Amino acid sequence: MSRLSKAFELFDAYNKQDPRSFTWESENQPQEYFFAVKLYEWVLKLNPNATDELLLASRSQHIGRWEIPREDYPNGREHYLKWRKNLALHHAAIAGRLMKEAGYGEETLDRVKQIILKQRIKVDPDVQTMENALCLVFLQLQYEDFSKKYEHEPEKIINILRKSLLKMDENGHQLALKLPYSENGLYLINKALSSL
Repeated sequence: MSRLSKAFELFDAYNKQDPRSFTWESENQPQEYFFAVKLYEWVLKLNPNATDELLLASRSQHIGRWEIPREDYPNGREHYLKWRKNLALHHAAIAGRLMKEAGYGEETLDRVKQIILKQRIKVDPDVQTMENALCLVFLQLQYEDFSKKYEHEPEKIINILRKSLLKMDENGHQLALKLPYSENGLYLINKALSSL
C-alpha cells in the first residue's frame, strides 16, 4: 500500500467515528467522512494533476471537526473566529499525526498544514484550489437547506454567499453557476455575485 493510500485509510477511519450523519441521495454516512470524500472529489475536478500534499489536505481538511463543537464557545464574531482558528489547528494536528503514521516526513507535513490552515490564499494555487473546493461543497450539498432556514432574511443569505464567493476565483465562480439550484437559490447567488 502506498503512503498516500495508507494516509487516506487512516483519515477515513478517523472521520468515520463522527457521531453525526449526513444523508445525500438516500445514502446515510458519517458526516465528516462524507464531506472529506466530496472535498477530495472537487479538488480533483478543479485540478486533475493535484499534488499529493493537496490531496492529503483535502481528505483531512476538517478531520475530527465534531470534537470541538461551536456550542463550546460563546456567541459573537470574536468567539466564532477563535473557534474556527482552534478547529483548523486541531485538524492540522490530527492530519500530521496520522501522516507520520503513514510514513510521511516533516516537509510534507508542513506543506499539508499550510494548506489546511489556508495560508497565503489568493497567492498559493493549492490553497486557492482548496478554497474553491470548500465553497463548492457547501453550494452543492448544504446551501439549499441553509437558505431555507433563513428564507425570510434574504440579505443575510446574500451576505454569507458574498463572503464565500469572495474567497473563490473566476474558475470557482463558473463551476458554482453550473450546479443545480432552486429558482430562488440561483437568484440569491446571482445577487451575491453582482455585489462582488
